[in-house]
Order: sequence, then structure tokens, then C-alpha cells
Amino acid sequence: MCAETPDYKSTLNLPKTDFPMRAGLPKREPQWLERWEKMGVYDRLREKEGRAPFTLHDGPPYANGHLHIGHALNKTIKDMIVRSHQMMGFDARYVPGWDCHGLPIEWKIEEQYRQKGKDKDEVPVIDFRQECRKFAEGWVDIQREEFKRLGITGNWENPYLTMDYHAERVIAEEFMKFLMNGTLYQGSKPVMWSPVEKTALAEAEIEYHDHKSHTIWVKFPIVRAVEPTGARSSLSGVNVVIWTTTPWTIPSNRAIAFNPDLSYGLYKVTAAPEGNWAQKGDHYLLADNLAEDVMKSAKVEEYVRKRDVSSAQLDLVICAHPLRGVDGGEGEWDYDVPMLPGDHVTDEAGTGFVHTAPSHGADDFILGVKHGLQMTHNVIEDGSFRASLPLFGGEVIITPKGKEGGANTAVINKLAEVGGLIARGRVTHSYPHSWRSKAPVIFRNTPQWFAAVDKDVEDGQDTYGATIRERALTSIDKLVKWTPQTGRNRLYSMIEARPDWVLSRQRAWGVPLTCFTKKDALPTDEDFLLRDPAVNARIAEAFEVEGADCWYADGAKERFLGNDYNADDYEQVFDVLDVWFDSGSTHAFVLRDREDGTEDGIADVYMEGTDQHRGWFHSSMLQACGTLGRAPYRNVVTHGFTLDEKGNKMSKSLGNTIVPEKVVQQYGADILRLWVAQTDYTADQRIGPEILKGVADSYRRLRNTMRFMLGALDSFREEDRMEFADMPPLERWVLHRLAELDQKVRDGYAAFDFMGVFNAVFNFATVDLSSFYFDIRKDALYCDGDTERRRAARTVMDILFHRLTTWLAPILVFTMEEVWLERFPGDESSVHLVDIPATPKEWLNEGLAENVASLRRVRRVVTAALEIQRRDKVIGSSLEAAPVVHVEDDRVMAMLRVLPLDDLFITSGVVLSSDPMPSEAFRLPDVDGVGVVFEKAEGEKCQRCWKILPDVGQYEHPGVCGRCNAALG
Repeated sequence: MCAETPDYKSTLNLPKTDFPMRAGLPKREPQWLERWEKMGVYDRLREKEGRAPFTLHDGPPYANGHLHIGHALNKTIKDMIVRSHQMMGFDARYVPGWDCHGLPIEWKIEEQYRQKGKDKDEVPVIDFRQECRKFAEGWVDIQREEFKRLGITGNWENPYLTMDYHAERVIAEEFMKFLMNGTLYQGSKPVMWSPVEKTALAEAEIEYHDHKSHTIWVKFPIVRAVEPTGARSSLSGVNVVIWTTTPWTIPSNRAIAFNPDLSYGLYKVTAAPEGNWAQKGDHYLLADNLAEDVMKSAKVEEYVRKRDVSSAQLDLVICAHPLRGVDGGEGEWDYDVPMLPGDHVTDEAGTGFVHTAPSHGADDFILGVKHGLQMTHNVIEDGSFRASLPLFGGEVIITPKGKEGGANTAVINKLAEVGGLIARGRVTHSYPHSWRSKAPVIFRNTPQWFAAVDKDVEDGQDTYGATIRERALTSIDKLVKWTPQTGRNRLYSMIEARPDWVLSRQRAWGVPLTCFTKKDALPTDEDFLLRDPAVNARIAEAFEVEGADCWYADGAKERFLGNDYNADDYEQVFDVLDVWFDSGSTHAFVLRDREDGTEDGIADVYMEGTDQHRGWFHSSMLQACGTLGRAPYRNVVTHGFTLDEKGNKMSKSLGNTIVPEKVVQQYGADILRLWVAQTDYTADQRIGPEILKGVADSYRRLRNTMRFMLGALDSFREEDRMEFADMPPLERWVLHRLAELDQKVRDGYAAFDFMGVFNAVFNFATVDLSSFYFDIRKDALYCDGDTERRRAARTVMDILFHRLTTWLAPILVFTMEEVWLERFPGDESSVHLVDIPATPKEWLNEGLAENVASLRRVRRVVTAALEIQRRDKVIGSSLEAAPVVHVEDDRVMAMLRVLPLDDLFITSGVVLSSDPMPSEAFRLPDVDGVGVVFEKAEGEKCQRCWKILPDVGQYEHPGVCGRCNAALG
């Protein structure tokens, strides 16, 4: 530049914005939270009239401990669902809730008592329950603040708690509906029992871990056998061999199961080591596919198969218990052990015969009921044998600390002593554990309260079926939409095969089973259960005012039975309801009873992790089908589990856990939310330091795009706006893309597809805008005067601003608020108070889109050709070039001829040619018919726009081109 040439930098329309490149989210996000709370944003949204309601019902987290990454994922997905539907025109409501009853809290209070040397059983039950309530209240307050910090919107001032008095009343009322509709009964059957926690557990409270178990091969001697013809059988004196991994259940054996479809044989030991349990001359009945494995385990050296044994022969066999006649047995096991057919028997492992203890296994129980086998009660609640059991009384199966006791060893040793074993060993296998205590559980026969899933429900609500199971299966297929669809299959198969629902738990902290039983009556008697609406009403009214504690107060039985019944004739039930019944009932006291609930008590969405197909989705379905006659939800959305970067399950012992609080402190909640939006939550997701760095990089790129728009829109006024019809083709193409994307965003949000929404918007922002449109229009925005081209570009920028901020506000709640306030500051201003703007259909133009796609292909070839010249240092900037562009397609050439190509290619000049491409022309292999011959631009460099043009220096203002001279005025 000559000495007399002015510095034109101040004359350019350079972008102006205070929007910082560095977000500083960890420090700034709390300020926006305070602002929203002060404004009352959630409540103000409820004031918008004429909107269709949309309700996501919150699956209550447990009020026990700080949030983990699964909580953050779960609540963020819910928040995106609620916010996106609000901004699409719904009245989207979200009432957060907490599960407050149950064993984990009770366990914590017991731990506190033990540390103080107190015995829980010596503390008045109401005092104990009050301690539990206080503990839950403390964690509700902590978790509420942690959730709010993640930017989760909702009615935080008035959440629902399962321990609120009204909630306890409704839970009791919902239980009493089962009492009154005939589905409630008391039964005795094996349930999963935790000896550590001394209570029955539901399937949802079970997790499976590898466990090393004893294995034994036990001989059951045949004492009677006849052939199907009636002749005496040669099987007398032969041993049926069973295999089990639970030796402690042998004292409770009542039968042996076989499968008529399997092949069985009679095997004789012909050689065995001296002193071996299996001796030469022994005869065993075994499944043919397993005989070799059994003999190997028994250290048998040689054996022969003597003949087939048919299912008809097995069906007529009677065995003796291996402990029959044992010294000190007191005749306990001097009964017959029948052989019974059972489809559950396989020849995949064991012997092909299954030892059957009806009190200690699900299949065993079913077989026992079918054939009238006697139930045993050998195991008491602490996981030990009853004191009166001969030989083994007091032996412990699982200790109070969750370790193996001496019961297995005692049984094995006694069997070995009486010659009842042929082999023993150890096996590591998947075994059920309590998810709370992490201790193994046992199957144990106990009296429990059940809801019958296959009995007709006496409530007159048979639209979707007469039984709970029928109603649930119909709901799954006809009333509910599943995201992903695999959720349907999972829940359907579970409901289809599930047994009756065990409602009772033998604990103190929860809603009691509010019912009374007639003394001296049997559970099968018609008058066993008291079914009186007046009694039920008294209970409900008391719970509303005093909470469920009143059930445990002195004189409660007399109070609730009233003057119509003699209290001495009835027993009051003190078991508490399974907490899954609590959370399964939430639809009643949240959706039905609250002002911000729903008219029909049905939620638009339930959204939880995939484990809730056996948890909340499942219990809510069963509970509502028993009381409402149908599912309590219209949509079920499921997310997977969160793993570390290598795909491993997170655990403190591995040191691979990601704590939400730490992520928020380092990056900010918006980065965590963006991670959620960028993952396919329907499958298992991964998170870790490197993944979060990648998310932060995406965030920075998006923030750059927003910052560019804000800078370009500085001082934009309504009078600067240009009508759509007057815009250049490039701007109309941007609006076409916006219209396409608007539909994709709305469809994606409606389908809960946040990854699809974000990827589409992010690619548009970084590829279509930053790398293409903004790149082209920078020159006009910075250097033009008040031209139509610049006004059109700024109009489009304004439209882009309103779309991008509202599209992304449900995901990046803090950042989009910051962007919005940069343009529209004010105490009452918030992006979360506006809707996604409607998009005119006239913006759609497929023909224009095809043309621009063709132009972009040509541009890609030109850009690549110039990049080579820049790499070789022939030029420093694309503005030093004026390439010759050869195009073979006449249609594309016609489009190019009417466009400002120097803008499109960001060069100072362009020469179009339809002549044959010279050999030296640059080409790209994936773009046919386009070649570029590099030429330098001729002329002088404009000191304002830096283009090299022949007319520079010919105008009033020195050193500028004609365009810049006009802009300078």
C-alpha cells in the first residue's frame, strides 16, 4: 500500500459481538439457573393457553446417594423430550419424583444403629420409620440440586414423593383395589429370599454374578419298580443319579424329574479305583448324552451301557431318599421319592435327572403343585435350617454377612458318610444376588401375598382382557408405542411367562398391606380376607392425614375395624408392599390426582433404562392393568447402560467411573448434555475423557457458528429485512435447506431421536453454513455497502438465528440462552419461553437444491485445485487466482454463467470454458466433466477487499475497486 493510501479497515462491516469464544460454562451456568428460577420460566410456560398437554411421567430415582452417570443420562433425555415438545407447541409438563420407601434406606438406618450399638428390633417401629423418612428427605434435597445443576426443567418446588401422606394413602387404596377385585391371595411358594436382608426380593431387585458353588452327584436308590406290563422290574437296587449345585436343598427333596423326550440308559461300572465312591458293579440310570461326563467326574475307569430305559419304565419307579434310615434322622426322610416327568429337564448338563425340592425352586414348585408333593419348611428367614431339623438343625446356608455358611458342607459330609455320593466338585456359574447387599440369595418357601395375574379381575373393566396378564399383553401390542421396538418384545416375553406378582416384603419401611385376615380361617376360605369398603375408607382417610405410620400405632386394629367387627377375630397384616408396587402406583397419585397431571390418568411417555422392563415399566403395567384395566402409558422409551471408553461396565474397583459432578466442574453441564445428544441412547453408550474431549470440540465448532451469526447480525434492524421473493438464489437455497431441516428436527424430536436431530443440525451448521454459505458470503457481509446482496444475507442470518437457537435449546439449554440474550437482552427474555418458528412451505425448492448441489461439486474441484497452488506456495490466498474452469455439462454451464463466480469460488476472477479440457487441467476422480487450469489474477490488489482486479485505482477513493468505492460513498 502506498503511503498516501488510507487504512480502510475501519470502513469494513466487521462482525461485532460480545459473545465470547471461550464459553466458561462451569462458572456461568449457575447464573442462568438463578435467572430462570427468578423468572419462574417453568411456571410461565404453564400459563400459555390453548396448548395440547404432553406429560412425561418421571420414573422415580431412589432417594439414596449422589447421582451417577446413569442418572445424568436418564434425566437429560427426559429433559430433552419435555423441552422439545414444549417448543413444538405443547404444554409439556414434568413432575420429578422420588422413590422413598424400601430396603436400601432401611438398611442404612440399621447400619447407623449397629454403629451405635442399637438393635433395630428393640426400637419402636414408628420411631424407626421416622428415621427412614428423615434419611430420605435429606437425599431428596441433595439429588434435587444435583439434577437442577444439569439444566433439568420441571416442577422442582412440588415434586412427588412416594412417602408423602397422600401418596401413601393412594398406594394403600390401589392395593385395596386388588383386595376387592379378587386378585389378592396369600400363598406359600418359593420366592427369591435374601438371608442378609431377611426379606423376599422381586426379580427387579436381583442381579447375576459369577459364584463358585459346590456340585454333587447323588445316588437315589430305587426301592420299587415294575415294568409297564406289570411284571417285576430288574431296576430294583439300581441308583438314579442326580446332580445339583445346591447341596443344602437335598434334605428338602421330594421327587426326581426326568424328561420323556430324552434318551436314558442303564450303566454298569466295570472298573474303578480302590476306595472310589463309584465302585465296580454299581448300576446307575443316566441320560445317554451325559453318561460319559458323569463317569469321568466319578473317576470311573471303565463302564458299559447295558440297555435302554424307557420313559414308561421311569414313570413307574419309586426311589428312597439318600438319607432314609440314617442314624439320628428320626425318620425325617423315610418317605418315597417318585419319578415325575418334567419338560424343564435337559441333557445339557448334569445327569438328565433333576432333584426336585418344591420349596426351593420355581420349576420344582410347579411340578410339586401338579403332583401334590409336600412342601417343606426347613429353612428359616435368616438363611439357616430350622433348629428341629435332624442332623442339620441350625446350620447356616448364607451368613448375615452374605458369606457361605456350613450347611452345604454338612449335607455333603453326611451324604458321603452314608454312601450317597459318587462325585463332588466345584463350579463357577451365574448366580442370583441381591443388588443391594450384593449377597447371594436362595429360593425359599415362605407365606407371601400375591396378585394373581391369570384370575379374572372383578372390576368390570374388560375392554382389553379379563385378567391382568391379558390386559397387559393387549396393552403392549395395541396401546403402546415402543422406542426402540425391541422394548416391546422384551416386556411382552416377560409378561407372557411371569408368575403371580409377589406383593409382600417382610420389612418395616414402606406402605403396609392394609388388610385383615380371619383368625383360624385358611387362605382358601372365602372369609379369610376381610373385604369391607367402610374399613378401607377409614384406612385411606387416616393415611391422608397421618401417613402410613398410623397402621403401626397402638389400637390401630380396633380403630380401622370399627364397631362392626370384633378385633380379636382378626389378624392385622404387617408386611409392607414391594416398593415396585409403590412406584407402579405413581400414575394414580401423580397423573390422576395432581392439577398438573392428565385428564385420563395416562402418561404420554415413560422413559427409563432397559433394566426397567423387569422394573418400573413392568410393575406399572401390572399395577395399572389391575386397577385401570390398561397400561398407564402411551409411549415407552428405553435407554441402554453407560460404559467406559473401552466398553467395560463402570465400577469403583476398576476406577473407571465418570461422575456427573466432575464433568460439570470441568466442562459444564452443556457438554454432558451434548454427549447425551450425540449418543445412540437406545443402545449402551460409552463415555470417558477422550470421548468428552471430542464432544467439547464439537461444541466449540458449533459455538463458532453461532458467534459468526451474532457478529454478522450486529445492528440488524427490521427495515433491513428482505422479502423471500427478492432474494438471490444462494439465500433461497439456504432457506430451502432450513425448511427441509425444520421437518427433520420436528420429526426427530417427536420420535425422541436426539442424535438424529443434533447430527442433522450440526452437519448443517458446520458443512452447509460455516464451510459453504458463510465462507462465500463473508466478502459481501464485510465489504458491501447497503446492497441487496448484503441485506438478503443478513435477513437469512436472522432467520437462521431463530431456527438454530430454538432447535438446539432443548439440548444446549445454557448456551442457547446465552446466544439468545446476546441479541435479545432483558429481564423477561429467554429462548425457553419461545417456540420453534413455523417455516413457510414456499421455501422448499427441490430444483434449486439440485442446482446448488451441482455448483458445489464444481466448487469442490476449484477449491482442491487452488489448495495445491497454495501448498506449493504459488499463491498465498485464493484471491490471487483467476482460474479457468472447464465444464462439459451444458446445464451446469448455463447456471454458472449467471452467477457471481468469484463469490462462489472466493477468487478474484473466473473464466468459464466449454472447450475440451486440456491434459494439464486439475480433476477430481469423483466429479465428472469438470477441470481447472490455474491462472493468476490480473490487476492490482484492492486495499479494502483484497481482491486483485483490473479496475483498482481508477476511482475517487485511492487503491480500491469499483465495488468498494461505491461502498465508501
